[in-house]
Parts: sequence; structure tokens; C-alpha cells
Amino acid sequence: MAVDSLYTDVRIEVGSSPSPPHATHQALAADFPVTNINEKRLFFLRFAQTPQKNQLEKLSQFLCDPVIDQAIVQLLPLEDEPSDATAIEVSYLPGVTDRVAFELSQAAQALGLDPLHVLSGRRYEVKGLDPHELKDLAEKVFCNAVVENYALGKLDPHFLGAIASDGKIEQFQLDLTDDELLKLSQERRLALNLAEIQVLRQFCLEHQRHLSDAELEMLAQTWSEHCYHKTFRAQIHFQEYNAEGKRISEKNIDGLLKQHIRAATEANPKPWLISAFVDNAGIVAFDDDYEVSFKVETHNHPSALEPFGGANTGVGGVLRDIIGVSARPIAVTDVLCFGPQNLPSSQHLGNLHPKRIQAGVVAGVGDYGNKMGVPTVNGAVIYHEGYTANPLVYCGCVGLAPRHSHQTKPEIGDHIVVLGGKTGRDGLKGATFSSLDLDSETSQASFASTAVQIGDPIIEKDVMEVILVARDEGLYHAITDCGAGGLSSAVGDMAKDLGAKVELSQVSLKYSGLRPWEIWLSEAQERMVLAVPEVHLARLLELCDHFGVTVDKLGEMTGSGRMEVFFEGYIVVDLPMSLLHEGHPRLKLEAVWQPVAQESPNLNDSLVDANNLLLAMLQNPNVASKEHIVRTMIMRF
Repeated sequence: MAVDSLYTDVRIEVGSSPSPPHATHQALAADFPVTNINEKRLFFLRFAQTPQKNQLEKLSQFLCDPVIDQAIVQLLPLEDEPSDATAIEVSYLPGVTDRVAFELSQAAQALGLDPLHVLSGRRYEVKGLDPHELKDLAEKVFCNAVVENYALGKLDPHFLGAIASDGKIEQFQLDLTDDELLKLSQERRLALNLAEIQVLRQFCLEHQRHLSDAELEMLAQTWSEHCYHKTFRAQIHFQEYNAEGKRISEKNIDGLLKQHIRAATEANPKPWLISAFVDNAGIVAFDDDYEVSFKVETHNHPSALEPFGGANTGVGGVLRDIIGVSARPIAVTDVLCFGPQNLPSSQHLGNLHPKRIQAGVVAGVGDYGNKMGVPTVNGAVIYHEGYTANPLVYCGCVGLAPRHSHQTKPEIGDHIVVLGGKTGRDGLKGATFSSLDLDSETSQASFASTAVQIGDPIIEKDVMEVILVARDEGLYHAITDCGAGGLSSAVGDMAKDLGAKVELSQVSLKYSGLRPWEIWLSEAQERMVLAVPEVHLARLLELCDHFGVTVDKLGEMTGSGRMEVFFEGYIVVDLPMSLLHEGHPRLKLEAVWQPVAQESPNLNDSLVDANNLLLAMLQNPNVASKEHIVRTMIMRF
């Protein structure tokens, strides 16, 4: 690392010997000619002034188990360090949530130190491999390039201060040919089809204006499959054929959601159904005093690329959605589907190994719920080769709240308040990314790195406590989560019938250099947006201060029917709500159904060896015990 006289950089290496890596990493590494692997923890700290030796010693003791661990504290850059070609060191990329680093920063401050930046990492000391094999092991087993970087030997820490941006607001002239429009959609990962982007072109022509990058990205997120459910809303021409191939009927379906899914609920109204299809989660009456809320959603693409973070934020998302209907999450449920676990790790798959995906997903599901104090109470695990590249991670949550305590009607003049985690580049384009097909291009680290998040359940736990107190005191008129599409989605949905004005320079940032559209679009599991009347604003700010939760007042509900977003006084977004929520051109799809010929089973009357049959069934991973997974994800009280 280059010497910088303005800073003092410190490296702390903690571990014991022997200390093997995670069992999954160990199993995958078994396909390499490794004779031994030892894992250690790494911590890098940057200080404005050189810390005292005794302070660093106390900090290293905080990181150690005094019975088995040893800590090595070194100042960087390392001088006369011999070449180390038998180690792999891994750390998070700049901007990725690093909760361990945050806690270390807090501990350092308690000891009288004030680090500017902190970074955590891992070190794997490997024996038995040549440099080429070591690199192969790093990339296939120990480092996930979507959220991490690695070095053979000693790692050069990349501190967050290196992140920069020019602050530019791009303008897009959409007076383009159809091919040029599609190219623009592809290059910016907008996931807009030709009909959709033609609507935007027509809007620009009619109003003789351009679209800013924030407007273009906001429209793409709002109209994404993930947020808008375009397929469920599509007009479908349905044809039915018999087994001989003769058409026997045809009809037009005016949207699966409207004509079948929602219609089935509306055709059988129940007095206990409080809310469905219109909120973050469905709500039903439990008894005269309480209501129960339910939310389930998939988090497949992110989990395929970064299994721990993808599943972690999948659980965080459904927990957040339950909080978003003013309820306390009480239980998590999940269905997980993975590819075969016995594929050789040395085989080039073009994606993560199914065993590595399973380990990360299982750890991610358990981690978020446990840290929030919410147990995983039921679920299922299924293995099939169809899930080799793209797993199914189906997360759900149950919540409990007093009857009719959820407020959903913002009013003109309400303050728009965001509370919780600070804003970074986490989850950018997450909605459009989830709406694309996962292939060799979309799974590239450079393509997907900002679309995948690492969650922070500790912050969400604090946010939950603020929301529940604010709910009971009636401090807000409406609440929604800051999920896919970030503030653009949250404020855009909440202000749908009114209009809003927002100043992005008021948003608390994780680091400097974000462009306005990035601040507007960034997703984070740990943020909630509230519409707060002036009379209750001071009390809400007092609550956030009490729980140590970051809070920002961004703007107000206007009643103008427009979304107006500014950055340091400059206009970033100025769009009619009608375009955002009613301007989308509906898909027109064709559907054909024909019965599949069924063959009669070939029944064999010969005797079956029951013992061998039983053993074969128990060897099937779909039948075998899932105790090792269940015990990982269920919180131990």
C-alpha cells in the first residue's frame, strides 16, 4: 500500500492454529490437491493520527479469544515483508456493508481511538498448491467477486475514502429509432421493452423535453416486473386445444391478477380480511384485539450471485414489509431449492457451486432472523438439477399488531421522513436486475455488484422499535418500506394520489460521491419512509435519538400531482404521477394449452428388496434429514 503521511494504517491478524475454514469451504477445497488450510481473521484500520501502542493492544484483545487466539498488530505498509505465495486474503469491496467493521469501529471509539475507516477480511493459509492452483482456489471457493476482492499473499486494503463520483446529472434525448431505444435500455439495464420505452419517447416529444438519468431510472424501476408485476397485469389471448390438436375454445383474459387471483378473493369476501393486494403485506383479523400480517417473496437472482447477502436481504425484506404495515415480525418461514450438492468444485460451472450457494443461503436466512430476534419456524429444502445455476429462495414472515393500527393515508403538508440505515450504492437497479433473465452476462460481477446487498439486521431491529412506539403514539399518517427502487419507489408509492417535493441533499450517506440518481434509487433493507404531520415531527425525532436511529427530513406531500425531486436546489425529477402509475403500456401475451398424453405405468410384479429400497430412499437428499439446516436457521432462546 502506498505511504500517505496524512494517515496511519494498521493491520490486525487474529487466529489460532489449527483453525480450519468453514465446513463448506473445506469440502469444496477437497477437490484441489490441498494438504492443509488454516483460516484467520483480518482487520484494517485507518487513523488520522498514530494510535498509542497500548490502545492497539487493548483493541486486539477485544478481537481475541484469550484461550486459543493470538493477535498480530502491524503498521502499514509492511516493510521487508517476504513474498507470501501460500496465502489467500479476502475482504469486501468498497461500499459493501461490513457490520463487523462497524462494530470494531464502535469498540475502537470506546477505547479512545477514532478510526476514519475500518475494513474486515479473512486470511487462508494454504499448503500443497502452486500459484496457479492457489488463484483457482481463491476464485472458485474463497472469494465471491460480486462483493469481495482477494489477493495472493498480503491484501492491500481498499478503504471507502477511495470512492468518488463527478456528481453529474445526465440528460437523455429519446428522439431515437426503435433499435437505439432498445440499445439504451440494454446498456443501462433498464429492463424496458420496446413498447414501454416508446411511451417515454412519446412523452418527451409531446412535452419537448429530455429525461434525466434519475427520471429514466425511476420509471424503469416503477415499471419493472419486480415492482409492477407486468405479466400478472397483461392482456392474454388464451386458446385451448384437445389431445388431437383441435382448438376447442379461446378467450381473452383481462389480467391474471385482476380476473383470477384478485377476483377469487373479492368473490368470497370475508369479514376477517382486513387488507389484500394494496399494501406491503396481507392483513387478517386474529381476534377482537389483534391482527396478523403475512408476506412472502422470492430473492433468487441475488442469492445466486451472493448467497449470504441475497438470502439475508430476502429475509430482511419480508421483515421490513411486515414492519411496513405497522406490525411486529414474530416468525420467519422459507422454502429453499438448490442444485445437486455433489458436483465437483473443480468443474467450471460459470457460477457458484450449489454447495456454496446452499451454505450461504442457509447462513443468510438464519443470520437475519436471529439478529432481529425472529425465529424461522418452518420451511422446506428441495434439491433438483434445475436449480444448479439459479436457486429458489422463497422467504416469508408473519407479523402481529393491534387491530386497525396501520395508517395508510398521507395528507398534504405531511413531512416525508426517512429513518434507518444510511444510503450507499447498495441494491442499485435491484428491481430491474431481478426482472432480467439470469445468464452469463447478468451474473458478471461488474454487472451485478451494486444490485446485491449485504443487510444490517441490527439497524433494522432499532428501526422496528422506533416504528412500533411511533405507531402506538399515532405519530405518522402513512408508512412504507424503502425496498426495490429505494426512495423513488417508497416516496413514489406513498405520494401516488398527492404528489411530493423532495431534496436529496438531506439524505444521510454512507460515503461521499453518490450521484443524485444513485441516492434516489439506492435500495436498503433498513430504511423506512413515513408521512409525519408537523405536530408529531419533534416527538419522532426524539424517538430516533433515543434508539440511536439515523433520521432525515426530505420534503413534504404537496398535492400537486407531480413528483418533484431536487439536489442542492437543482431539479432532478419532475414527472406527473399519472405517467409513473398509469402510463405503462400493458403487455399483450398469447397462451396455448393442450393436454399431455399420459402413458400407463409399467408395473413390475417382481419382488423388491425392501432394505435396499429404504436405503436408496434415505440416500436421496430430498428425503434425507435436514437437521443440520434446520438447527442453523432456528433461533435458540
